Amino acid sequence: MDTTALREDAPVDSARRQKTRARLLDAAFEIFAEHGVHAASVEMITEAAGFTRGAFYSNFSSKNELFFALMEREKSLRIEQLNEGVAQFLAPAVGGGAALGDDAVVEIITKVLELQSDDRRWWLVQSEFQLLAMRDPEISAGFLEYQDGFVRELTTIVVEALTSASLRFTIDAEEAVRVIAELCANAEARALLAGDERKLSERLSASVPAIMLALTERL
Repeated sequence: MDTTALREDAPVDSARRQKTRARLLDAAFEIFAEHGVHAASVEMITEAAGFTRGAFYSNFSSKNELFFALMEREKSLRIEQLNEGVAQFLAPAVGGGAALGDDAVVEIITKVLELQSDDRRWWLVQSEFQLLAMRDPEISAGFLEYQDGFVRELTTIVVEALTSASLRFTIDAEEAVRVIAELCANAEARALLAGDERKLSERLSASVPAIMLALTERL
């Protein structure tokens, strides 16, 4: 057997598979947002992506597995955006070793918020999936694992950022980050209910910095 040919084909197959998965995830996002997670069928997703059921099941064992993959992609996007904000706005401000005043902290947090994804469809879809998880024990464990993992990753980044600014949380770091994350989620839910068209950063530019300052102290 010509193993060289197999090795050469593998990257092509892998790239094609990644593109297929990406198109299925994109299509699922659109279908979930338009029809709801529960009402969305595999057929609706594959038709929107331009694939067959076979293509779907060669990448995902179920609609739930696809949704968890979609959540993982969204988590990675938000972690990347947070890291970008810290590098772009916080790192230069603390690079000289000078302590940051409260006004500077508020300004940096506001700028970091401006980089965060503001696709309200995701908050809608995630909220609906959370309701499904509350009703289905098979989904709930995975959903909690995802949420806890997300908070842990956020906490690592936020604690390192605070330390560089000579700040620290006054309560357990993960709990503090969870409070802030819940604040953001509640603000998104309220914006959807109220038809508030302001950007995420505009809606949270007062509350998130205030909570951050209230939960931290100087080293």
